[in-house]
Order: sequence, then structure tokens, then C-alpha cells
Amino acid sequence: MDKKEFPQNFLWGGATAANQYEGGYDEDGRGLSVGDFLTNGDYTHPRRIYYNKEDGSNGYIVEGEGLPQGATPVFKDDCYYPSHKATDFYHHYKEDIKLMARMGFKTFRFSISWTRIFPNGDENTPNEKGLKFYDRVIDELNKYNIEPLVTLLHFDMPVHLAQKYGGWKNRKLIDFYDKYAETCFHRWKNKVKYWITVNEINVLGGYWTLGTFSAEKKISANANQGEIPTADAGIKLQALHNLMVAVSKAKGIGKKINPNFKIGVMLALSGIYPATCKPDDVMGAYQFRRKALMFSDVLMRGSYPNYAQSIFDEYHFQLKQDKSDKKILADNTADFLAFSYYRSTIYRSNQKQLTTTGGQQGASNPYLDKTSWGWPIDPEGLRFVLNELFDRYQKPLFIVENGIGERETLEENHIVHDKDRISFMRDHIKEIKKAVLIDRIPVIGYTPWGCIDLVSAGTGEMDKRYGLVYVDMDNLGYGSLKRYPKDSFYWYKNVIASNGKDLD
Repeated sequence: MDKKEFPQNFLWGGATAANQYEGGYDEDGRGLSVGDFLTNGDYTHPRRIYYNKEDGSNGYIVEGEGLPQGATPVFKDDCYYPSHKATDFYHHYKEDIKLMARMGFKTFRFSISWTRIFPNGDENTPNEKGLKFYDRVIDELNKYNIEPLVTLLHFDMPVHLAQKYGGWKNRKLIDFYDKYAETCFHRWKNKVKYWITVNEINVLGGYWTLGTFSAEKKISANANQGEIPTADAGIKLQALHNLMVAVSKAKGIGKKINPNFKIGVMLALSGIYPATCKPDDVMGAYQFRRKALMFSDVLMRGSYPNYAQSIFDEYHFQLKQDKSDKKILADNTADFLAFSYYRSTIYRSNQKQLTTTGGQQGASNPYLDKTSWGWPIDPEGLRFVLNELFDRYQKPLFIVENGIGERETLEENHIVHDKDRISFMRDHIKEIKKAVLIDRIPVIGYTPWGCIDLVSAGTGEMDKRYGLVYVDMDNLGYGSLKRYPKDSFYWYKNVIASNGKDLD
């Protein structure tokens, strides 16, 4: 089986996000997004957003929290803000896309910065200079026959919408988002086929989604990880409902513009195993999984599942819907489900469980090796998740993030030996191949994360590198920004050239 090929239309490529990769945060009319206020951090120090209040006081929140009432995010002179430069795709896009073409990419996943198109988010007309930048990127991709895979919302809400309207808990954002989406759909209706309306919707929370809180309090540092006080969980669930209505409406808008569009949504997922056959562990793992899949159940099936009410009851939450919401959700289900997969986890009934951009996290698995950042490595878990999702939805799947973050050294002659990345990718691709060729799962493609080095979303540092191409930049933004292919670059090039037949 190892020497068999993938289907001829399988989309090999790589994935990035504007707030971690693009840079150029204040160029050509771009406005400020919530991510622009996130400082750098590291494995032990969370990223922060500093703020000033109307009464003259100040403070900070950590990633995943919402700003208190009357607070305005500010930049501090003694802090480094990674998104401002990121790894500067804005000025290196031609060079980077040429490197992708050298690897043989069939697709490239990137996100559009909402504030580059609508600087505040609520303007009547878009920023033409921002649109022209993405014109150039998409034309450059098409020049090399690389299929653009566009994410419309990837942790990048305009800060003006967070401050003036309070974020997604305000239904006005539905119209602002849909105007943005419609603008993009019209602009590239004949140049982009694949769209992801929202990135990892099941982990959105805090300032990313909610903006500011009306109450004078902060939510937990783990707000986007499932550790939310009861009252605030209801605010988040209502906000995410509004977001789901917005992306469903956008799906309908897009299909009217071009019926051939393929428009999907995305989750952050791990494989989840019960720690034992103890019924509490088995049922707990099942319920923990449903808290992530509730969002895809709505967006893939068109309505809230019956178990959603038990989740609402847990937080004493009453969902508020407009009369049209149910029909919007029912009529505009996603064409495919995209997801990120980095790891699996163990559910143990007496241990805290979290959900982050790395997926679900719980107890340690003694049968698995770990990355330098302590994430378990479980290729077979990816096959498990692919089967789980297709059994549930019977729609195509797209693995749009997968990879390993590692500390790496640029050696003499600009060489990077990243054998652990090659091993990681090889083992995961083998399991994808089993899912496709043995289990008959329709997988659209595979885009490993951070194909060219970018800033880590979780830690805000460069030390945690995912790329197949090394970018000469350190944690504080110093370096030449020159690009150097790693050993994995040449290995992946051979994988793509052989359509997955040659993984050695």
C-alpha cells in the first residue's frame, strides 16, 4: 500500500495565517486587528494585551481573555508585537510563492486580513489598495498553477468592531462580516475555488470573539480552552451562534456569486481516547468530543443537535435566535469540513480538560512520544479522526493544518537538518493514505502548517518553527528575513512529485 499513489486531484500544499505570517500591519491603508495588540511570549509566559481605561487606570489581559468595560488596547514602547512584521510575506510573497512552486504545491492556504479590506470593519466601501495586494498574491499563485485556499476569518477581527460593538456578541457583526465576505467572493469569483469561512471556530473566545465585556471582570486565562465562568460561557455561546449565522449567510452569498465555489468551515481537533474502560471515562470522552463537534454539527448539518441543550443547561444559557436564523443555518450547510490535527489526547474523568488551537488536551498518553513542546505524536490518531468525521457527516474533509513545532539551528552553508519533521510528516501521510485508499475517505488535500516559518500563535515566538523553509528571524524580530530551504523542503518536494507514492 505504501507505494500506491493518492488520487490524481489530491491537493498537496501548505498553510499560513495573515496575523502570523503576513506583516505590513500599517501599510497601504490596513487597519488594526485584535491580534496586532498581542505581545510576544514563550512556553512559560503567555502573550498579553495591555490596555488603558477611561478612569486613568491600566492593566493587561492574557490571550483568551476579554477586555473589561471601558478598556482600550494600547501599544507599549517596551513590548514586541510579532504580527506587525511577522515573517513579512507582504514584501516577500513572490519569493515565497516561488519556493512553494519549487516544492510542487498544488494549493496554498492563506488568510485574508479583514482590516486590509475594511480597515475598521464597518465602512461602506473597501480599501482598494488592500484588495490589490491580494490580487497580486492570487495572480502569482495562479501563475504557478497553485490553487488558492482562502480563509476569510483567522483570529483577525478588526479592533474597531471589538471596541465599538463589543465583538460577535453584537449581531451587527453579521452584516459587517457578510459584506466583507461578499466583497472577497466578487473580487476573486473566477480566481479562487476553495474558501474557509472561519478558522477553528470551536476555540474562538475572549477578545478574539467577544471584544469587551459589559461586566467589570475578567474571564479566565483559559477562556478559549473551556475554562469559562458560567455567566461568561453564555456570552461566548451567543457570540458563536451569531458567527455561525454570519458564515452560513456568507456561504449562501458565495454560491449565488459562483455556484462552483467550494465553501467550508474549520475546527481544531485532536483524537480523544478514554483513559480506561471505566464508564465515567468513556462517557466523559464522548461528551468532551461533542463540545467541539457541536459547531460542525450546526454548520455541516444545518441545525443544533439534540445534545446542545444539555451544554446550554450546564451554563444556564438560553440561546437567542432571530426568526430567520434556523432557515439560514439549514439552507447553507458547508460543502466540506476542514480541520487542524496536531495531536491526540486522553480523557480521564478526574482531570481537567482543555481545548486550544492545538486541539483537545487532557491526560498524558504513555504510549506516545512527544514534541519539544510536550505535544503527543499520534499519526494513527489522524486516521481515527478522518473516519470519525466522515462517518458523522459524509462530506469531503480537508486537513488544513498538521505539523511539528521544533527549535532549529541554521548551520553552515544555510542548512537545516529537520529529520524529526520529516519523520512526523511521513508517518502522518501514511495514515492519511490508509484513510483514503483503505477506508475510502474523500480527503481533498493536505496543507501542513507554517510551510514557511512564521510566528507561533500560541506563544508568539519564532523559536517554535513549523516550516519547510527557514526564515532568518529571532523572537524579537531581528534577522535578515532571508529564506533557506530545510531538508524537509526537498523531502516534501519528492512526496508531491510522486503523489505520495515515495515517502522515503
